[in-house]
Amino acid sequence: MTKITIIGSEKSGKTALAAKLGKKGNVTDITMYDYAKNDNILTTIDATGYPVSVKSLVTALNLSDVAVLCIPPEGLDPVSAECIIALDLLGYKHGIVALTKSDTSYPFALDELKEKLQKITVGTVLENWEYLPISTTSFEGMEELKEMIASMGEKVDTELREMDEMPTRVLIDQSFNVTGIGCVVLGVVAQGTLNAKDKMLAYPTKKPLEIRSIQMHDIDVKSAPTGARVGLALKGIQSKDVDRGFVLSENENVATGVTLESTLSQLAKPFAVGDMLHVYVGLQSAPMKVESITQNAENMEKAEPGQTYIVELSGTKEISYAKNDRFVLTNLDGKQRFIAFGYSQ
Repeated sequence: MTKITIIGSEKSGKTALAAKLGKKGNVTDITMYDYAKNDNILTTIDATGYPVSVKSLVTALNLSDVAVLCIPPEGLDPVSAECIIALDLLGYKHGIVALTKSDTSYPFALDELKEKLQKITVGTVLENWEYLPISTTSFEGMEELKEMIASMGEKVDTELREMDEMPTRVLIDQSFNVTGIGCVVLGVVAQGTLNAKDKMLAYPTKKPLEIRSIQMHDIDVKSAPTGARVGLALKGIQSKDVDRGFVLSENENVATGVTLESTLSQLAKPFAVGDMLHVYVGLQSAPMKVESITQNAENMEKAEPGQTYIVELSGTKEISYAKNDRFVLTNLDGKQRFIAFGYSQ
């Protein structure tokens, strides 16, 4: 039960690679590919709305456990560089760097590209990621990639089992109405164990509901553990009342603003009091204004790259979050849009 996201620039070969790993399914600003054989279940997500939409990339990464960053023989471009910064700000633990279109290059050139990328990613979450030359034309590296993904999936499953006893939270990415059933949602169990007949709330609106039934890969189940991708039939709520980003939970914080301990990327541009930023948490996003910036109890006009600050943000759209959720701050008007991560205070 492994979930991966394949990311990179539009010319990196990421979509061709995703199509080789499963059968094409749901298509929105992200495209799902599913593969299931015996106990080997793989969901692959291609953030097809990115780089136009940052939200597409954040959604795909938050729905997955493993990232595959695709870099073609031409090397880094602004989009793949932004992907590296996004992965680092999200604190992404598990991933592979795929040196795509390897059939159009030479071994020494690929080795040289790998060395350049390793130097660039020193000090980031990608520092110790594996590198693998891949071609969807000659199929070089495809079996090795599948083996790497399976190995990482085992590690991820071990980590996720430690979260099965936590309070249940489900991140919703799709909602629709099914005749004769009613409201059906698709999502991922972010923590805890979800059971049929559980009574929960849909945040941030706090609408009560009951889990009528659960499916995993079109098979009815009575419960779903942390990390499971699920389809849920809900009782007591309509599909129009549930949007992407909603969290099914028993208790969440709900607010239109938030105070974060925020650390800026070394590669970010400064932001200042009064600036409008776009804030992401889980699958939710909201525009927020920077009301204040403090460092060591001193008021600051600007937040500088590589520094940590207490940042107070305000908006008008309600978002829900838990204490340990990781927020990401972006400037959608910048060339490099990902600028900081933070935790609520």
